Amino acid sequence: MASPRLETYCCPNRDAATQLVVEFQPKVFCGVCIGSASISLLLTILQLLPKKGQSPRKMPKASSSSTILLLISICDILGGLGMIFRSSVWLGFPGFIANISVVNGTDVWPSTFCVGSAMWIQLLYSAGFWWLFCYAVDSYLVVRRSAGLSTIVLYHMMTWGLAVMLCVEGIALLYYPSLSSCENGLEHAIPHYITTYAPLLLVLVVNPILFRRTVSAVASLLKGRQGIYTENERRLGTEIQMRFFKIMLVFVICWSSNIINETLLFYLEMQPDINEMPLKNIRSAALITWIIMGVLNPMQGFLFTLAFYGWTGWRVDLKWRKREIPWESMSSSTAGENAYPAPVNYQSNLHDSKKISTTDSQQTDEAISMLSEGNTSSDERLTRSSPIYQGW
Repeated sequence: MASPRLETYCCPNRDAATQLVVEFQPKVFCGVCIGSASISLLLTILQLLPKKGQSPRKMPKASSSSTILLLISICDILGGLGMIFRSSVWLGFPGFIANISVVNGTDVWPSTFCVGSAMWIQLLYSAGFWWLFCYAVDSYLVVRRSAGLSTIVLYHMMTWGLAVMLCVEGIALLYYPSLSSCENGLEHAIPHYITTYAPLLLVLVVNPILFRRTVSAVASLLKGRQGIYTENERRLGTEIQMRFFKIMLVFVICWSSNIINETLLFYLEMQPDINEMPLKNIRSAALITWIIMGVLNPMQGFLFTLAFYGWTGWRVDLKWRKREIPWESMSSSTAGENAYPAPVNYQSNLHDSKKISTTDSQQTDEAISMLSEGNTSSDERLTRSSPIYQGW
């Protein structure tokens, strides 16, 4: 699971709240993390592999959103591998991990492993949060026709740059002046927790706003594409809205327990003695949410693929073959076979107006096709209702 408490635990003079949760049934907790991460890892890879008898996903050629969705899944996969590795070492070598608690120990490898594995997990999940924010931004820009493959470079710079900068800054403040003599005090650890949870809170607050504006822009595009708002357009807009809702629902389910747990632990840290009887219910709630985090955090990868693409099936096709862009093949074939020849006496200005209208409609269809990527029924309805398909 991804929690800044794991970095805090690497300090020999850790606080009592961190000691409480990390040392609560460590074997059970590590087993839960390994099981959840392994299941999520296998199902995520299964979701992403090509399937037999399934057509390639209909994706516009000049869209960065398909790359962003793939990068989110990759961050989840690598983060899950980090969880499996860390929990396996904790289970298999309890004596090795016990050396972390030694204040003046000479063996630096336990602390190095503790810091390295915690940073790996935290960095990748933080990068996944930033990529999810970029997906919301890109979806909004696409319907405004201001995005494309060129923007993916900016997304890479922002995502990895901010993720590394915040992670390094938080760790440096936490382990000052050194890992073997971390400074005590809640105020010293707060910057580390802020840098960890900042991208998570950004997604929780800003993404719903961007998704809502994107849905409104999609409705305007669908209304203006042919001058009418048919049942197909209404249904397609609803499915795009539902897709955004599923993405945020998965995010809230997987990470709300982290916010609750951190709030409870901060409250405990502010108490003179966290072992007092009046705090028993709060301690129990903190331990329960700690175990829930070990289950839900790793499952984000698989649940996100369900929100992105739906269930893709079990039949995997491992044969490599070159796949053409389905939008290109559809456009060329339908335009060549179904387009009616223009009469010779058409006026040039009418022909140019028609040409601009068709190009504009195609750009609109490409933007909406990107938002409904992975939804076969939506892509088919979009194709049937597009002017290119109808032979305009």
